[in-house]
Amino acid sequence: MDLETGVFQNHVKRESWKTVLTLAYQSLGVVYGDLSTSPLYVYKSTFAEDIQHSETNEEIYGVLSFVFWTLTLVPLLKYVFIVLKADDNGEGGTFALYSLLCRHARINSLPNCQVADEELYEYKRDAATTCLTPTTTFGSRLKSTLEKHRVLQRFLLLLALIGTCMVIGDGVLTPALSVFSAVSGLELSMAKEHHKYVEVPVACTILIGLFALQHYGTHRVGFLFAPVVLVWLMCISAIGIYNIIHWNPHVYQALSPYYMYKFLRKTQRGGWMSLGGILLCITGSEAMFADLGHFSQLSIKIAFTSLVYPSLILAYMGQAAYLSQHHVIDNDYHIGFYVSVPGKLRWPVLVIAILAAVVGSQAIITGTFSIIKQCSALGCFPRVKIVHTSSKIHGQIYIPEINWTLMLLCLAVTIGFRDTKRLGNASGLAVITVMLVTTCLMSLVIVLCWHKSVFLAICFVCFFGTIEVLYFSASLIKFLEGAWVPIALSLIFLIVMCVWHYGILKTYEFDVQNKVSINWLLSLGPSLGIVRVRGIGLIHTELVSGIPAIFSHFVTNLPAFHEVLVFLCIKSVPVPHVRAKERFLVGHIGPRQYRLYRCIVRYGYRDVHKDDMEFEKDLVCSVAEYIRTGNAEPNGAKDEMESEDDKMTVVGTCCTHTDGIQLREEDVDKIESAGSSELREIRSSSPVMQPRKRVRFIVPDSSKINRDAREELQELVEAREAGIAYILGHCYVRAKQGSSMLKKLVINYGYEFLRRNSRAPAYTLSVPHASTLEVGMVYSV
Repeated sequence: MDLETGVFQNHVKRESWKTVLTLAYQSLGVVYGDLSTSPLYVYKSTFAEDIQHSETNEEIYGVLSFVFWTLTLVPLLKYVFIVLKADDNGEGGTFALYSLLCRHARINSLPNCQVADEELYEYKRDAATTCLTPTTTFGSRLKSTLEKHRVLQRFLLLLALIGTCMVIGDGVLTPALSVFSAVSGLELSMAKEHHKYVEVPVACTILIGLFALQHYGTHRVGFLFAPVVLVWLMCISAIGIYNIIHWNPHVYQALSPYYMYKFLRKTQRGGWMSLGGILLCITGSEAMFADLGHFSQLSIKIAFTSLVYPSLILAYMGQAAYLSQHHVIDNDYHIGFYVSVPGKLRWPVLVIAILAAVVGSQAIITGTFSIIKQCSALGCFPRVKIVHTSSKIHGQIYIPEINWTLMLLCLAVTIGFRDTKRLGNASGLAVITVMLVTTCLMSLVIVLCWHKSVFLAICFVCFFGTIEVLYFSASLIKFLEGAWVPIALSLIFLIVMCVWHYGILKTYEFDVQNKVSINWLLSLGPSLGIVRVRGIGLIHTELVSGIPAIFSHFVTNLPAFHEVLVFLCIKSVPVPHVRAKERFLVGHIGPRQYRLYRCIVRYGYRDVHKDDMEFEKDLVCSVAEYIRTGNAEPNGAKDEMESEDDKMTVVGTCCTHTDGIQLREEDVDKIESAGSSELREIRSSSPVMQPRKRVRFIVPDSSKINRDAREELQELVEAREAGIAYILGHCYVRAKQGSSMLKKLVINYGYEFLRRNSRAPAYTLSVPHASTLEVGMVYSV
């Protein structure tokens, strides 16, 4: 998979209207599937218990007025015109806001951050568009307060994690609610005693099929997503217009806010509690921001304002117009979507609704995969297996463990609740909590990142926060009627995330406190006081400086090591993407003749990690390029960073320095003797053993390499031919004596359980066992 192509395609200016409209069309299937299926269950959930549909129509008109203004103020005003502008270099979502705040306030949840990370293109891009130092007095004070107080930093991280956990909870509840509501249309086509035995099995079968197909990737059927949602929107719009004209052409009067007042005056507490059902009309709005990385702001705005928003308003008006003329219906299914559909169209609409519900569920499942990957990259979720289902479309991933967990939980709530009322209560609380978190983070973005007045941030929080708190309170009051589910799910995932993040921090602190001094290494001499054997030893460490304790632990017990040692640190940085030309930081540890290198590989939280063979090649090539260029960049740019014990240089992957050293690996029996007139070669001259592959460095003739550098490259070639060994630290973490009972419980049982059952780092999954060596150590934290 070529992971470097397509990563920055979203940052290119899309000036062509054809491209923008194509993206707007494609966004229908990915972004708006969930939001567009909300008419299936909003009225049914609203009138489930708290209020009754009376002859005066005050209830149905009041609900329509609430739906209209909620759709207008939250998705249209808040998300389309304000929140979409708070993108993190083209990426959106809860963690994108958190990452944006971390960079501007210079705080970081990751322990191994470096000053050199601020020289990345994504950081500089922020600095070019907005000054990283707030210009307002309050903004400066807020920034310094966040930098000084660790408690506030942890609270900010906790807020982002709560929003993330609610997104995961939404990934459980939305597929169940959407599919169950779509299948409920069967109620009008068969006897009630038969329907109750058909509805749940059919919904469960569809859900099992949906989750079972995830590993194939959405790109295989993705071309059908947009047409399905488009047909669905056209369908509900046409039915809405028909109902308005045929049943009540004056229903538009109910859009007046006055009907909201009349509704609350008449229904009082029941009307307030029914807001939990009305809230479902904006479920899926967060997807507009969360899926921003796959599209552009303009395309998402065009799709919503020109098609999705008008279609939803017509659909809700049409249902209200029909219900305003039908107060007594023989069937128990007296309020709902299908009852307003003309009888001859119910079966075709049922099929389209089920397909649209599947598309909407697919979008939230994919979004759940994406946000868990971001959490894992930023050290807030245990490592899981991430499968990239498309080599062409960036961001399409599949996580087996999460997929099957979501499926089991989704089936459990479907079978356990068996009605849209309690499913709606549960889903509504998850949706509104995510929106509240976004509102809180956005207020900080307005002050710290946009450098606007604090008065503007307070107005934003007060206006949108008041609306969302109103809906939140109406959802929370239904705690015993289904709203406990997202709270329970979020609490479980939050505990997992906090325990994992705490364990990560403590193990890193142990590594820092127990790292070996560079002076100890220098005192050993070039041979390090041990036998140096052929080959390259890659020692994985989380440290960005110093010698890890596992190295001294190993050589103390077994005094032999490879002739070329690379201390490898693969880390994530709080930006969406790291360009290929900035991927590696390479430097010497100690004098050159020691043949000790440090290589730091940096990935953004949305980046895809390379396949192992390609990564191996890029790693060796980056070290070779560093040796060739010395302490300066090939272009003469000074892009270095000083650390406590070494000097690091930014080096790109092989594909980014085509005018530099290139690595060639060939089978011995296929090596051609013909040379090149334009390129020089550095190849192995050691006849000691016959390698399986011959390794060559192709060096441009224009490159002037001194004798020491050539000898160093020669040794690197021979070491590469001898093979690469991966030395991994295997830590057993224990709380040190004297720790509190809570800390012992978290570390000895919680973190240790998660560590044992999580995946190994991604780059080690396909490393041959014969080339892997694990060094065990007990960490007392």
